[in-house]
Amino acid sequence: MTLPLVAGIDGSEASLEAVDWAADESLRHGVPLHLVHAAVAGHEAPDLIDVAWERARRGTPAVRLSSEVVHEDAAAALVGRGRNAFALVLGSRGLGDLAGLLLGSVSLAVAAHATCPVVVVRGGAKHRHGRFGSVVVGVEDGEGSDTAVRFAFREARARHCRLVAVHAWSAPVANAGPPGLAGYALQTRRRPPARVLAEALAGPFEHYREVEVSSEAVEGPARRALLDEASHADLLIVGARRRRGHVGLQLGLVNHAVLHHAPCPVMVVPRI
Repeated sequence: MTLPLVAGIDGSEASLEAVDWAADESLRHGVPLHLVHAAVAGHEAPDLIDVAWERARRGTPAVRLSSEVVHEDAAAALVGRGRNAFALVLGSRGLGDLAGLLLGSVSLAVAAHATCPVVVVRGGAKHRHGRFGSVVVGVEDGEGSDTAVRFAFREARARHCRLVAVHAWSAPVANAGPPGLAGYALQTRRRPPARVLAEALAGPFEHYREVEVSSEAVEGPARRALLDEASHADLLIVGARRRRGHVGLQLGLVNHAVLHHAPCPVMVVPRI
């Protein structure tokens, strides 16, 4: 059975933009699109499904569609559907969010707890509709981003576009670490940024040799490096670790920053 791409809808323009993006993504990967609306008892709005259905059909008439209305908490419903989903797609803002919020509470809760990739559709039309021909992925030192890198290769191949891998690093503080260990010595204990990138890309590249890949080692905060690169990207992908002893994911400062401020859609990929 083919897992569906699941899009959450609430009637907001942001959720309809997410439906547009999800319909394109469904065709790209050859998977069905399932629309989910979590309705509050006594405030059902059946026309929301019809509006979203028409929106998906308008741009992608060949997409395979299904839908459902559920009567439960929106975040819980979507996280539940995500257990058997190709990915979850959400708008960046919902109808119930306060005007000053940069990211809807439902989207943030789903991104923090889902077991499948979650895409928060952000940015203007040129970033949502593949005008740049670029997918960006953040690469950590270690294994925290290995699943995200594999998904990034998959997305780049499906879009026939280039993949840009970004690793941010910073020189160690001279007085950090064991007493007497100078800054230069501390730096030698780290893997060089170029090696971090090369090792992260080597495995997936064996399976995606047709993908054009470039890498960027940036000295400075990861948040700034990723947001800068996302300014001319169609999709930004970041990884998320499992929290030890807790349900959900570890969304650190970098994840929060890109989910709130990225100028393009953001995919959060749980580490497998």
